[in-house]
Amino acid sequence: MALIAMTAIFFMWGFITELNDVLIPHLKSVFELKYWQAMLVQFCFFGAYLVMAVPAGRVMSHVGYKLGIVIGLLIAGGGSLLVLPAAQAGSFYLFLPALFILASGIVLLQVSANPYVALLGAPERAPSRLNFAQAVNSVGHTIGPAVGGALIFSATHLSAEDLALLPAAERAQTVQPLYLGVALALVVLAVAVWFFRLPAHAEATEKADPLKHTFAEVLKRPHVRWGVLAIFLYVGAEVAIGSFLANYAMRPDIGGVAEQDVGFYVSLYWGAAMVGRFVGAALLLKFDPRKMLGAYAVVAIALLSTTMSSGGTTAMWAVIAVGFFNSIMFPTIFTLVIDRLGPLVPKASSLLVMAIFGGAVIPLLQGNLVDVLQVATGDETRALQYAFLLPALCYAYVVWYGLRGSRVAGVGGRG
Repeated sequence: MALIAMTAIFFMWGFITELNDVLIPHLKSVFELKYWQAMLVQFCFFGAYLVMAVPAGRVMSHVGYKLGIVIGLLIAGGGSLLVLPAAQAGSFYLFLPALFILASGIVLLQVSANPYVALLGAPERAPSRLNFAQAVNSVGHTIGPAVGGALIFSATHLSAEDLALLPAAERAQTVQPLYLGVALALVVLAVAVWFFRLPAHAEATEKADPLKHTFAEVLKRPHVRWGVLAIFLYVGAEVAIGSFLANYAMRPDIGGVAEQDVGFYVSLYWGAAMVGRFVGAALLLKFDPRKMLGAYAVVAIALLSTTMSSGGTTAMWAVIAVGFFNSIMFPTIFTLVIDRLGPLVPKASSLLVMAIFGGAVIPLLQGNLVDVLQVATGDETRALQYAFLLPALCYAYVVWYGLRGSRVAGVGGRG
């Protein structure tokens, strides 16, 4: 029952996170933003992971899982409600603090849920168990863009073409029904969790750490250091691809997808990850997670190379297919990092959650790269294609971590 409760929460934060992939192209169009400006949505959302991970860990250690999860859900709900006045004012920059607050609530959920699921059972099955929970998270990722896109465009009875003729303030208000619904769902879930009985797990809280281990102590372990960087780069690559996919698919010489339909294609990217996680949960029971991690990252690089060197629907589907091979990366890296850490798990978990900040940095860097390449080439499509080199380099590091950097010192080779 505890695992069921956790996976429901995994679903909800997956749903919320991927609303950004629909929100970005919508706000870019409404406010006529450059790519780097549009990526400030992800910078503020994922920036919360860097700023709030340690405070969230402290809150969780003091109030426990149940109250911590309730607080996280209510904070996220409050951030969702703040989107409403931002949209009413028709100001892009008012959206950013609202999204930061929303993400802060999700950080509070993540700090506890990932290690809690990993610790709910036999250690040797932790990668499979966390992959299953992440698969449910991917259901939320998959549904989020499709539902978000549909609600944004169903907020009025106008066609996409007529909607584009409205003033920016009125077009921005089309996101209000979506985020009002999200806020209500989060409050309902908070009430449900309040009445649900979550079993304690002493090893998963800082209360079980009488020596008060430090972050410096955890980072002395090479596989932890390199693993934190692997999460940073992996999440950055995954989020960057999802963030640019909508605009990429809408290019006439790539997919030519209409704006009101693009949410469906973004959902396919995350849907591929969902399928891959269910498959991965089974495969990881039989195969070495390190080798699987390296192999999946190699295929992701090959697919990005394909999209950079081709055009039309081949280029679009190559990017969408990367989602399947993203599937096992986060939970596998996470479990490889906390392997054999014992009482150091809480500190390592906080560091890994902070590393999700890669989702703020890599998309912003890629947005700047697209803007620079567009000026240099005079071709927006080529600029978008060539900029996929950045996530490809991130996956190259994941290959190294899977095959070499994840080895625990004194176990299976040098650290």
